[in-house]
Amino acid sequence: MTKRNKIIYWIATVWMSLGMVSSGIVQLLGVKEEVQLFTHLGYPLYLMTIIGVWKMLGVIVVLMPRLPLLKEWAYAGFFFTMSGAFFSHLIVGGPASEIFPSVLLMALIATSWYFRPADKKMVQAAR
Repeated sequence: MTKRNKIIYWIATVWMSLGMVSSGIVQLLGVKEEVQLFTHLGYPLYLMTIIGVWKMLGVIVVLMPRLPLLKEWAYAGFFFTMSGAFFSHLIVGGPASEIFPSVLLMALIATSWYFRPADKKMVQAAR
């Protein structure tokens, strides 16, 4: 892995992780604005806790060494969650300020996944 790719990976991964942890904490704490947002989108409030827990676990897995299969699941879960948020906000006519965070996180997820080191991939490239 080139130094440039390693830098891109870590920048994307750290920002993605910060986004997932911060939004997961907000969901787990049941912050008033998040409760209102979930209600506006039509989701049951218990889903906030489920998503918040999975975000925390996903970040732990992505940052840990090895565990390539679990990493694939974590990245997929992050992408499904953020694409679901994107479409949910779009469908209810949410403003760009509510749509943008999910788009940004999807870009960070894709970048982190694409530039991940060989030891974090399911199949390591031949040397």
